[in-house]
Amino acid sequence: SKAPGDMGWKPPFFTGGTAEQKSRRLAVELANGRLAMMAIIGMFFQDGLTGSAWGDWANYTDSPLRAFENELGVQAPVGYFDPLGMSNDGDAEVFYRRRCTEIKNGRVAMIAAMGYIVPEWYRFPGYCSPTDALKFSDIPNGLAALGKVPAGGLGQWVAFCGFLELYAAKQDQADPPGLLSGKDEGFGRVEFGRLGVFRGDRSKDDEAKKRGLNSELANGRLAMMAIIGMFFQDGLTGSAWGDWSNYTDSPLRAF
Repeated sequence: SKAPGDMGWKPPFFTGGTAEQKSRRLAVELANGRLAMMAIIGMFFQDGLTGSAWGDWANYTDSPLRAFENELGVQAPVGYFDPLGMSNDGDAEVFYRRRCTEIKNGRVAMIAAMGYIVPEWYRFPGYCSPTDALKFSDIPNGLAALGKVPAGGLGQWVAFCGFLELYAAKQDQADPPGLLSGKDEGFGRVEFGRLGVFRGDRSKDDEAKKRGLNSELANGRLAMMAIIGMFFQDGLTGSAWGDWSNYTDSPLRAF
């Protein structure tokens, strides 16, 4: 039987050569073929959607992504980034919910990333738990802290987060994503101003506000990637700022 791809035709100038040269040529053919398959599908799509073989995005006026291309967070160099096509249906309500979630997760990730960094340089004086004679300086940095902080302390974290979610820092659907407020009862509606200051002033300059909100989204996205990386290196090496040499079980060590 013939080798895969052998059609019995020898292209000019490539009939001879050593076994090594033939192997290299076949590898090049496979690589170029894979690239060409991706390229031609991309050309078909851009031709079909824009009406031109080398189409201009401006010609694709029916794109559902145009509903969101002017939203906050659409930044150079990638523009509106949705590689999974989750917004292809153009559903504004779903986009609003996802944007609120993105902002919230980004804010938590920024705090978490700072929580990994600051204890390396500064810790509160005194006791975290006087009843357990546990000082702040006795608590290790990173994931190991979860095994050191008393259950009562962890419960306080959960209770505080629950208080914010249910009462003090809710997302009103009538407000822009990320603008949190308290309930209207009691002392009336409470909003958080710039940098999350309670009852703080909000920026009156529209351009400065837009720049600040874009920065928050960009920094939140970076922080989400950063904190996941910190968790992985902490879990694999046993240290918040782990040394690769400590990860002796890595399957990559075989190579």
